[in-house]
Amino acid sequence: MDHCAALLFCLCLVTFQSWTAAETSQELRSLMERMENLAKRKGRSGSPPHDTPTLNCIHDLEWNLLNTTFEGSNMTERTRLATIQALAFKLSCDFTGLLLSSAALEQDPQAWAPHRMQFPAELTRKACQTRRKELRLICVYFYTSFFFQDDTNSPLLNNRVLGAQLGHDRVNNLSEPINISFWHNQSLEGHTLTCVFWKEGASKNSSGAWSSDGCLTEQPSPDQVLCRCNHLSYFAVLMQISPAPIPAELLPPLTYISLVGCSISIVASLLTILLHLQSRKKSDFMVHSHINLHASVLLLNVTFLLSPVLAKPSVPGSACMVLAAILHYALLCCLTWMAIEGFNLYLLLVRVYNVYIRRYLLKLCVLGWGVPAILVLLLLAVKSSVYGPLSISQENGTAFRNISICWVQNPKVRSVLVMGYGGLTSLFNLVVLTWALQVLRRLRAREKALGARACRDAVTVLGLTVLLGTTWVLAFFSFGIFLLPQLFLFTIFNSLYGFFLFLWFCSQRCCTEAEAEAGTEMEAFSSSQMMR
Repeated sequence: MDHCAALLFCLCLVTFQSWTAAETSQELRSLMERMENLAKRKGRSGSPPHDTPTLNCIHDLEWNLLNTTFEGSNMTERTRLATIQALAFKLSCDFTGLLLSSAALEQDPQAWAPHRMQFPAELTRKACQTRRKELRLICVYFYTSFFFQDDTNSPLLNNRVLGAQLGHDRVNNLSEPINISFWHNQSLEGHTLTCVFWKEGASKNSSGAWSSDGCLTEQPSPDQVLCRCNHLSYFAVLMQISPAPIPAELLPPLTYISLVGCSISIVASLLTILLHLQSRKKSDFMVHSHINLHASVLLLNVTFLLSPVLAKPSVPGSACMVLAAILHYALLCCLTWMAIEGFNLYLLLVRVYNVYIRRYLLKLCVLGWGVPAILVLLLLAVKSSVYGPLSISQENGTAFRNISICWVQNPKVRSVLVMGYGGLTSLFNLVVLTWALQVLRRLRAREKALGARACRDAVTVLGLTVLLGTTWVLAFFSFGIFLLPQLFLFTIFNSLYGFFLFLWFCSQRCCTEAEAEAGTEMEAFSSSQMMR
């Protein structure tokens, strides 16, 4: 009798569990159907998904997947139109990795564009340190971008978003990345593809924003995009209109020129600063201005060399963001001090050396270092995501590969505070150069009286305005037949920027010493004549 009662109890328990599992599964499917209908209804009307109930749908779906009861080691649910698919897996601490392919799914609304996610064995290592007996990995596939629209409604490859989550904890900073592959049959000419993840709360006007922090973009073949990311989230491939990609055979020489040129400039800038400090005069504001210019060039070269290193997925995204902000700040400082040098030349030639402005050097430092700092800090305060890894498209035959550097990600910010700022300073220096050449032309008419000074001023103008300012004008010729020559000329001239400054400083110092020696000899000759 007792055996019969025990058997009946077990039968009731199994029946209850099966009923509970069926009920929770029905609940989950009902939620997914409501999300599909919501996307279909509002997507047809064009309404943005910024209302709170819509945003909570994803969190409700995740909670249901993490807490639903199912038999076996995995579960798969999909909506009627298969625009949303959900998977759940029971994992243990002896997890050796997992490969999920869309080819294994029974229904794929975009079979022509498959996808694949590969999870490393390291995925469960941190969670297992809390001694959990069972872990749950959930994956959610959205074949619509309705729930992930940023401020600009950025287009996504295949409108596909793939998400993964391990329990209720965050998984990040993995040493072995998660590989997410997207296949497509689209013509991507004129577009830059960037692997991104959905960063919730990163935007004030929408539920979040796309970010590339911790993700590396590769294109092993023309129809495949491979994302290597060091964390779990919702992933997609961002499509952005871009200029023509750099041919693969040109990238190694350009990289080599940049590396060698910036390294030479760093050494030259350090040496020039030391020589300036050794020979400066307290009342000579021009020398102090030169030192600040060399310091900005030194900072620019150092941060530029570090930029590709910190853009790797293994490096925390915050480090790349900080370096990108410093690099932008260094560039703005360099451009500002170039404009200051042009203004000093104007004062030098117009006021005929009789210039006195109270606390002039302090005002120059506030302008040269303070204004760029205010601009960068404002950007960080308003939207820090403008800085981070930026992908450079590289063409290799029929395939493309993106190389990342830490730089300004927002195209509008680059247009205004890089190209616009640089264009204004270059234009100002060109105007100063044109006007200074006219002044020097008039001085040549009196060459007998002012020949030495005219020669010295000519070297100053060419050194401080041509070599320092006008080479940045090459940045505006990156189109058509000018693209390849511009790439090499711009890279050569501006990577050796500090070295050219060093050569100009040496020439100025030699001229000064030669004039001083000639003056000493003249005084000695005059004294000997008087003694006779």
